[in-house]
Amino acid sequence: MGGNPKGSAAERELVSMLWGSSFAAIRAAGSGVQRFYSPDVLASNGSKVLAIECKSTKSKHQYFEPQQVDELKKFADIFKAEPWLAVKFSSDWKFFKIDDLEKTDKAHVATKDSARAKMLFDLFKS
Repeated sequence: MGGNPKGSAAERELVSMLWGSSFAAIRAAGSGVQRFYSPDVLASNGSKVLAIECKSTKSKHQYFEPQQVDELKKFADIFKAEPWLAVKFSSDWKFFKIDDLEKTDKAHVATKDSARAKMLFDLFKS
């Protein structure tokens, strides 16, 4: 989310939320502007590793470019992590697995009211 103050603040908020939920977490500063892909947030509780792409929006929809989703999946496969997409819809956080996103011709879409949206505690389930 390089250079986006709203996005950076959301990433830091997510890291704080994860630390408060028994995960150690770090924000990958400069993600999206490096030569090699890296997710916005990496987190682990010792038995589960999460690679998270993070967005913040006031809309009810958040679009992810197919390349971004593919790169998250590739990174997670190599890192042996679960790929997640986290969206802060105004003040509500929702979490999505890649397969839970709607697909259009040009993008993957996370919808605030999607029945597939997960809450933070869902990240802890196996």
